[in-house]
Parts: sequence; C-alpha cells; structure tokens
Amino acid sequence: MRRSHVTTVSLLTALTLAACTSAKDVLEPSAIASQSTQAVPGTTATTTPPATTAQPSATAQPSATAQPSATTQPSAPAQPATTPATSAAVIARTRLQVAPIVGASVEAATPLTAELQTRAKQRGITLAGSAGQTPTHVLKGYFSTMSEGKDTTVIYVWDVYDPAGNRLHRINGQQKAPSANGGEGWSAVAPETMQTIADQTIDQFATWLGGQAG
Repeated sequence: MRRSHVTTVSLLTALTLAACTSAKDVLEPSAIASQSTQAVPGTTATTTPPATTAQPSATAQPSATAQPSATTQPSAPAQPATTPATSAAVIARTRLQVAPIVGASVEAATPLTAELQTRAKQRGITLAGSAGQTPTHVLKGYFSTMSEGKDTTVIYVWDVYDPAGNRLHRINGQQKAPSANGGEGWSAVAPETMQTIADQTIDQFATWLGGQAG
C-alpha cells in the first residue's frame, strides 16, 4: 500500500515538471523572438518590388516641316523704253497723205491744210504728194461746228489708215473760240482756230508714231 502511494506521488511530480517545462517554453520571450525570426518552411520571403521605372516621356513629335513659301513668279521683263533716236527713225520713214477734208468749208479747210504741211515739216514728217511717193499713212478728217452764243466750237475726228485701208488710229477733239465776224457755222470760224487744230493733230500723230517704235 505504501509503494502505491509513492508511485502516485512520483507520477504527479513528473506531470507537474513537464507542465512547467511546456509553460516556460511558451512564456519565454527569447523563444518567441527566435521563433518569430525563423522563416516559415516552404514560404518564399516577399521582396518589395522596386519602384516602377519611370516611363520615358513620349517622343516629341517632329514639328511639321515648314511649307516652302510660294515661289515668286518672275516679273515680266521690262519692255525696252522707246528712245528718241528710234522715234525719230520711225517718223523719218513716215510719208503722210492728207485726204480731202470732210464737212469743212473750203475757206476753213485752206488754212488747216497749209498748217498741217508746215507742222509736219517741223516734226520731220514727210507729206506724200499725189504723184511719185507711196504713202505709209493716210489721214482723213471729219469736221463740224456748233455755235453757242458768242462762241463757236469746231469738232473734229481724224482717222489714220494704212495704204490697204485698215484703220490704225483715231485722233479726236474740239476747239472753242469766239465767233468771227459775228456769224455762225463755218463763217464764224477764224483761220487761227483751224491752224491750232492742225498743230494739235500733227503733234498727236507724231506722238502715236513714236509709240509704235517699240
């Protein structure tokens, strides 16, 4: 009976010591620390991924190629200016025939025709006669008058033709002057008025000829 009691005490003691050892293991801070530092078997340590690499900035688009400016069209070549020498040469080759005046009285046409000849010579223009010389230009004049109060206006038109009858140019105008002799119509036109018209006509004809030299 005593031996059984001893055995029972021994078993209780052993159980108590075993219990204390397990509790110590659980409550020992060092044990907790060592266990926490041990990697769990089969578990791969997670590594914090590095910061995402900055994406390269978008490649700058090349600027649009500047469009070339519109090609400047070459300016038209300047026309050579007519020189006095060329104008004089053209005038020197001219032979002008004055056709009978249409619309004017003989008294008014006489001083007109005489002044046309005088002015033409002054400008270097040769008048072609009825025989011998072939004209290069024919001048035909058409005249009328208009009286208003004490003034009379002579209205004139000259057509310039080539020998074939093609009209090349036209000269027109009017000349106003006090009525002569207190009359009307052609009787009121002074010779000086017709001479002024002749001078203006030849001057304009010579200017037109000079322009043809170019």
